Parts: sequence; structure tokens; C-alpha cells
Amino acid sequence: MDTPAAPDLRYPIGNFVPDSEANEALRRAHIDALEALPAQLRAAVRGLSESQLDTPYRPGGWSLRQVLHHVPDSHINAYTRFKLALTEERPTIKPYLEERWAELADTRLAPAELSLQLLEALHARLVLLLRSLDSAAFNRPLLHPDSGEHDIDWLLQLYAWHGRHHTAHITALRQRIGW
Repeated sequence: MDTPAAPDLRYPIGNFVPDSEANEALRRAHIDALEALPAQLRAAVRGLSESQLDTPYRPGGWSLRQVLHHVPDSHINAYTRFKLALTEERPTIKPYLEERWAELADTRLAPAELSLQLLEALHARLVLLLRSLDSAAFNRPLLHPDSGEHDIDWLLQLYAWHGRHHTAHITALRQRIGW
């Protein structure tokens, strides 16, 4: 009898796999996920002590505090990418070194509340923007230097997944430890 594989602590909800056929219902669901993310992330860290926030979500991984601060860092970049794709013709988006960002003092030391408030405001703007788009806008292309040409639909799906992915890092650790 085979024993079940150990969960992949790095990808608790699995790798990002974009929908092959985007449609209005899926777009609404992804936008709804972005709208819900700030409250879900707030709930995920509610009641954690400072020392618990400084616990890595996996061996060799970021602390919960770093994960929490990484989400708005990443989604600020996403917001810029959406805006570039909407206002420029096939823009090349700039990657960033998230591992280095995670080591900066504001990511390692800042209170959780700073990033929770930032994410709330950022997502309010992002959701407003995304809900204002017509279906043709979601086909606007952008070029990622590492992964090639994509469109706004792909970007929307990626960041909806990204929020769930990092929230699961926190909730999975809490469940494993019993917090």
C-alpha cells in the first residue's frame, strides 16, 4: 500500500494553472477573490503573537510576517502591471527580486497592521479598476521577460491565485501547529 505523499509546504494549494478559457463568470470570481483577500489575510493572522508572526511557514521559508508583507509588495507590482497593460501597447513589465524585498527591514520588522491596511486600500482600487473593464480589455497583452506574452486575464488569474497561495501558507502552518 502506498503512503500518501507529504504535502508540499511551498505550494499548499498547488502551482498556478491558468484557466484555458476565460469568461465573464470566471473573471467575476477572480475579482471577487481579490476583493475578499484583505479580510481573509487579516483573519489568517488574527490573534498571532509577534513571535508567532516571526515563525517560518516551512523549514527554510519566510516568516509569516514576511509572507504577510510580501502580498501587498507583490500586489503593488500587479496593480502597476494592470495599469501598464491598460494604457500602453504590449508593455514589458518589470520583474522584481521578491527574495531580496523579503529581506528588507520593512518586510522583516514592520507591524502586520501596516500591510493589512495597505492591502485593503490597494485592493479597493484594484477591484474598482477591474470591475470597470469591458471584456475586450482583458485581452490586452503584456510581456513578462521571464515567461513571455500574457494578457490581463492571465494577470487577474495569477494574482487571485497568489493571494490564496500565501493565505494558505499562514493557515496551513496554524493548522499544523494548532494555533
